[in-house]
Amino acid sequence: MKIIISVYQAAPWCQRKGLQKFWSAYVPCDTQYKDAVRQTLEQIDVVHRMCEKYPETFMFASSSKEIMDAFAMNKTASLIGVEGGHSIDSSLGTLRTMYHLGVRYLTLTHSCNTPWADNWLVDTGSEPSEHNGLSPFGKQLILEMNRLGMLIDLAHVPVTVMNQVLGMSQAPVIFSHSSAYSVCPHKRNVPDEVLLKVREKKGVVMVNFYNDYVTCSKTANLSDVADHFDHIKKVAGVDIIGFGGDYDGVTRVPEGLEDVSKVPDLVAELLRRGWTDEEVKKALGDNLLRVFTEVERVRDSLKGSKPDDVPIPYADVQNPCRTSYGYPDNAGAVHSVSALTLLLTLALQVLVY
Repeated sequence: MKIIISVYQAAPWCQRKGLQKFWSAYVPCDTQYKDAVRQTLEQIDVVHRMCEKYPETFMFASSSKEIMDAFAMNKTASLIGVEGGHSIDSSLGTLRTMYHLGVRYLTLTHSCNTPWADNWLVDTGSEPSEHNGLSPFGKQLILEMNRLGMLIDLAHVPVTVMNQVLGMSQAPVIFSHSSAYSVCPHKRNVPDEVLLKVREKKGVVMVNFYNDYVTCSKTANLSDVADHFDHIKKVAGVDIIGFGGDYDGVTRVPEGLEDVSKVPDLVAELLRRGWTDEEVKKALGDNLLRVFTEVERVRDSLKGSKPDDVPIPYADVQNPCRTSYGYPDNAGAVHSVSALTLLLTLALQVLVY
């Protein structure tokens, strides 16, 4: 399990002690088409059990209000994100189920294409594009995430997907752990033209601390990370900046930022560079809370919309580990669904009478 978004404090940063973490339910790409859903659910279960076992420290949160409630009780607000679209097995029903279990963001891809979205390696030329960004189902998924109130995470996607999502999402988006491409031209980072679109969408880019994305080398220091904060602020303004350490998810972190306990040192560096208390406060948490609140507002505005029940085309996901049950052209599946509906109807009648 990874701490993708490392740590935040609500305003004013110098007075509040409550913290916020997104615990990332991450499973490797080689689980795709196999047991990705099961492994992801097991990690979601770990987060819930951790909060139950240590209630004096952690409070499970699934809304912006619950984050503030945790802050008020001086507890760590613990949220869940799923890092990698392969974890939902191309199923909107699985996406909705994970939302009901408390998942509040989905990283569209990790480092592999899914049957509906290209991943960031496409931009390196090391993997071919399969969908020219998002497939039609991928676009369905974006709209369904808007309807649910789930944050769309564009870390790990190619520029084509960044632009497609920024153009069609009704809600602001996040980059949960990506840095500035102009400072370090790594394809996991965000180009300036996309930073400007994030500003227009009122989203947030959360700076990653991984050395390879900070300096494009194996070594980096705290000052190098601060350079990314400064650049994003200069290009698109302080309102889109956040902290996205990626602790436990990377093998190298900068000198001076070895763990979350060193985040105050980064804050001190930003203040030394002329950032105001208000600007630091926004980067530490207020920007993300604003985005989360707006995603919830969009969800509420779509309350009358029905869930999307159109499945991904079977041809797009056909493989030896998957059956065609549930698709209209599978007679056996139709009969099975009809029989289940009949049984549920009879059971309800028994309960009523």
